Amino acid sequence: MTVGVATASELAADAAREVAANGGNAVDCALAAALIAINTEPGVCALAGSAFVTVWGPGADPVTIDGNVAVPGLGVDPGQRGRGAVPVTMEYGGGITTLVGCGSVAVPGSLAAIERAWKRFGRIGWGGLFEPSIRAARDGFPMSKACRYYLDYSANCVFGRSDDGYQAVHDQRGGVLDVGSRIRVPHLAASLEAIATHGANVFYAGAIGDAIVTHVRAGGGALTMRDLAEYRAIERPSLLVDSGGWRIATNPPPAIGGAVLAAMLLASTEPPIRAWDQEALARIVGVQRAALNLRKSEIDLAHDIGAAARGLIETARRGQLVGRYASASTVHTSAVDATGLGCSITASSGYGSGEMPAGTGLWLNNCLGEIELNRRGLEAGPPGSRLPSNMAPCVARADGAVLAAGTPGADRITTALQQFLISYLNIGMPLADAIAHPRLHLDTSGHTDRLMVESGLDVPEVDLPVEVFDDINMYFGGVAAASYDPDRGFEVAADPRREGGVALCDG
Repeated sequence: MTVGVATASELAADAAREVAANGGNAVDCALAAALIAINTEPGVCALAGSAFVTVWGPGADPVTIDGNVAVPGLGVDPGQRGRGAVPVTMEYGGGITTLVGCGSVAVPGSLAAIERAWKRFGRIGWGGLFEPSIRAARDGFPMSKACRYYLDYSANCVFGRSDDGYQAVHDQRGGVLDVGSRIRVPHLAASLEAIATHGANVFYAGAIGDAIVTHVRAGGGALTMRDLAEYRAIERPSLLVDSGGWRIATNPPPAIGGAVLAAMLLASTEPPIRAWDQEALARIVGVQRAALNLRKSEIDLAHDIGAAARGLIETARRGQLVGRYASASTVHTSAVDATGLGCSITASSGYGSGEMPAGTGLWLNNCLGEIELNRRGLEAGPPGSRLPSNMAPCVARADGAVLAAGTPGADRITTALQQFLISYLNIGMPLADAIAHPRLHLDTSGHTDRLMVESGLDVPEVDLPVEVFDDINMYFGGVAAASYDPDRGFEVAADPRREGGVALCDG
């Protein structure tokens, strides 16, 4: 069976080729590539984080598997929660402050989501998904440009917190490894081998989980073995929205990213956009301004985030979204196969806590400490509740064709996908052109909104500060997309803003 894959690196694309040759379908290939991306992009992502997997096969209803991080602290006295985090300020992304350390670690969900997706849709053996990652961890893998870019800011203040983690990304003189240098993460291969042999249970209820909890608790964090043992990936019906004659399935509430994306698509494609002229760009700016500020003011701190996210979608369906405005780090893999099965996986570990429990080779997330996303802080809700997420992996269908797409990029995830999907589904650009086309993003993270723009757009006059980038930039995400049409065949493309990797895999 032929499988088309677009992912984070050529190493990840090679993993998909290997799995396809062993009989894997789109889900198997996507999972194997995602595992490589998660485990070979230090700082950008890590296995002890969060992931969402959207799968849509022909003749079936789409589902999204929620492996998002959760609030820790089951069995912990409430007075002992909210400790063990350290604020760090970096110049990354124009300047951010985040919380790191053991107190920033949320309950990881990536591995549970991967295992559930494999059990539900996979065709090859569980161990086969891990073979490429184990080999890469054992032999070493090259430092990517995206990793090196982030580590320029974070290598010492974040990823120098644990001995094994420091050793992984620094040379013998204490400098950060150069692009292309071989990275060997101590003990990572052994942990992946244990998971491949014993399943996710060794992470959630076995020796790996015990090592993680011991480390976090010693550093003042709230994570317990009960948190890990009771964690479950949740399969939900995907959120559906129509655009350009396609039906798009994405991440449903209580996650925020899919709802924001759906609202922006609904508000920006009726009437359809047919070209990126000043009128269209003005609409995009207005839609982003309305959706992102409504999210900031009414959704992020809502008591019931899921209900608030659904309200955002209904506001857009009624055509009232624009009128409402009053004045880390992720990796993504997309895969489709010749049966019409589509799979889209986005994973994140936040900016990274910098914590790597001794003997595991696993960096832990700092998702409790992502201040701009988790605005409720370290005590974000009752233990076990899911944290907010921007991730929005998509699978779309129209007239027998299937498209899998998604992007990393923190709060740029939804705006990058909004513009890519309009370019591909409405304007009709070829896949690679739709991904490479210049983008804009309304930055609402500060006290004053700013319009961030890549060069090449004829931007209309706006009542906002405008910052123009000289060229396309990884700040604006890294869309990876794969499509299959029975009449036209496969099309795969990765974003030139990141290194990326693509493959047409024959089984």
